[in-house]
Amino acid sequence: MAGTNSERVMLAEGPAIILVEPQLGENIGMVARAMANFGLVELRLVNPRDGWPSDKARAAASKADHVIDGTVVYDTLEEAIADLNFVYATTARYRDGFKPVRSPVTAAETLRAKFRTGEKTGILFGREKSGLSNEEVALADEIVTFPVNPAFASLNIAQAVLLMSYEWMKSGMEDVHGVPFDAPEQPAATKEQVIGLFEHLEEALDARNYFHPPHKKARMIENLRAVFSRRAFTGPEIHVVRGVISSLDRFARPGQRPPAGKSESEAEATHDDDRDA
Repeated sequence: MAGTNSERVMLAEGPAIILVEPQLGENIGMVARAMANFGLVELRLVNPRDGWPSDKARAAASKADHVIDGTVVYDTLEEAIADLNFVYATTARYRDGFKPVRSPVTAAETLRAKFRTGEKTGILFGREKSGLSNEEVALADEIVTFPVNPAFASLNIAQAVLLMSYEWMKSGMEDVHGVPFDAPEQPAATKEQVIGLFEHLEEALDARNYFHPPHKKARMIENLRAVFSRRAFTGPEIHVVRGVISSLDRFARPGQRPPAGKSESEAEATHDDDRDA
């Protein structure tokens, strides 16, 4: 996933996302964006209040045009789920009934297992203000609910879709602790490089009378070395720090003279290799 754009594959699989009577085009667009982030592509709308297509939805989708272009509108929920084998209904509140209630993690694992066997699945999301009715929940096979703050359980529709889409992607990962990219490996610094850093820093500080009073110099150097050896430097990091130190030698502060024995131009030319590193 860390390669060039030409090496990146657009994921387009998984359960259908079904929005029941969504109200705002902007919310539909943000749902499409959330789906595209995590590889879902099939969006179904049941009787959207402001009609379809929607310029506001496309703008809010932030270039998730493949989701917007493939969106299908239905008059009723029954029509929207007719071809599906298994459906989850999302809700944040307790429902009286006989539906099993699952966590997002369990629901995503179930959807993934059914996807691998060729079953068609979907997830229902309700209206922005009132969610799904009991009659609509009754059409689903199971309920999925989110572990939210009991005193503030209000999720907007795009947030709810994002959570389920994320769990869907995780359910297909070989390593849930993996990351799409990592910092480049750098060679560990040698002790010679570390000691060179110490000496360079101490020389620069000594030239500026940092070690004052003189009888405390040894202790101050010991403290400095302890600070700069608290973690293992890499070779490139040593170059960066020495470049910083060199820049202090190169330029005098306003009202100060250049380093002893050097003109302004000579000072600027000093340690170019450290700066470039």
